[in-house]
Amino acid sequence: MFFSLLWLITISLVACGGGQSNVVDKPPIQNPPSNAKESNLTFIGVSLLQADELGRPIWKVIAKQAKYTKDKQIGEAESPYAELYQDGKVVYQVQAQQADIEQDGKQLFLKGKIVATDPLNGVVLQGNELEWRPKEDLLIVRNNIHGTHKQLQAVAQEARVKTREQHVDFSGGVVAQSVDPVMQMRTEHLIWKIKEEKLIGDRPMQINRYKNNQVTDRGRGDSAEVNLKTKIATIKKNAQVELLDPPVQVASNEMTWNLNAEIVTANAPVQVFHREENVRVTANRGEMKIQEKTVYLAGDVYAVGERRQSLKSNNLTWYLDKKLVEGQGDVVYRQIDPPLAFKGQQATGNIQAETIEVRGGNSNDRVVTEIMPKELKSN
Repeated sequence: MFFSLLWLITISLVACGGGQSNVVDKPPIQNPPSNAKESNLTFIGVSLLQADELGRPIWKVIAKQAKYTKDKQIGEAESPYAELYQDGKVVYQVQAQQADIEQDGKQLFLKGKIVATDPLNGVVLQGNELEWRPKEDLLIVRNNIHGTHKQLQAVAQEARVKTREQHVDFSGGVVAQSVDPVMQMRTEHLIWKIKEEKLIGDRPMQINRYKNNQVTDRGRGDSAEVNLKTKIATIKKNAQVELLDPPVQVASNEMTWNLNAEIVTANAPVQVFHREENVRVTANRGEMKIQEKTVYLAGDVYAVGERRQSLKSNNLTWYLDKKLVEGQGDVVYRQIDPPLAFKGQQATGNIQAETIEVRGGNSNDRVVTEIMPKELKSN
């Protein structure tokens, strides 16, 4: 057998009938009880040590008492304290209400108000059921998980810990809150790479950013990665970042969100929408500085207002607080009522109010004005 079992027991032995015997050196594993009465025994003051083929411990369980059953040999242990080992070193320390130990020694089950602590990195996992699979280097904590760490707090339905890699895989209604930066992530599946200080979501995720206990910005996407060291979130596939004040949304297929510097950058086609002004701007790339409330857009910039007035340019700076845009390079401004068009190299003004001034780039550049016929007014 791959696993060998060492039983270190200091006990008083009690049969089902209630009779006591003297203290013994080991449980009767080699000669299990033959009748029903003798097949259900209770050991008082139990210490169980499971070892691998090299004699290294893979778990140790200390309990006030444990029951011997024919099927499991040592079955239920009450109020156990367990140490889980890997390569001969403790990787988790566990308090529980009950332990269920299989006969083959390949898995350990703990139940009821589990508190599992990693002494190396300080991760604490609480739940109602724990399973330790030493051959797979896998620790599973199930049923209303609450994880805590100096960097992160998380709730979920299940946590799977790859102990060698120091990865925690949360699943089922995951809500995680980081301390620095102060933000909350909601998703159905979240991978926490503890050493790398990264959070990876491969399912749709929502990120809320907080200041003074109030949500200030929101991000979402079909997948996301948050680097807790650099404080940068990378959002992919249907990525969006939304400000609450002013109410502006930035959307792209991929963008980075520097949470400390409060800068959102999109190096792919991007759309910025101001809900109050009902102005939408698209470009090949863009950057929003949240603190300055300024958006910089470049490459085939196209801005449209609610009355179909539009501004095209090579580059555009949008001052959100001032409701002011500045366009540079191959500027074309059009409006429907009255039907006018202006061409130049620079433009300044308010798109929503239709107050745009178009200028030439230098003395040799002229502004071209087009007046559309009335029959084209509705086009």
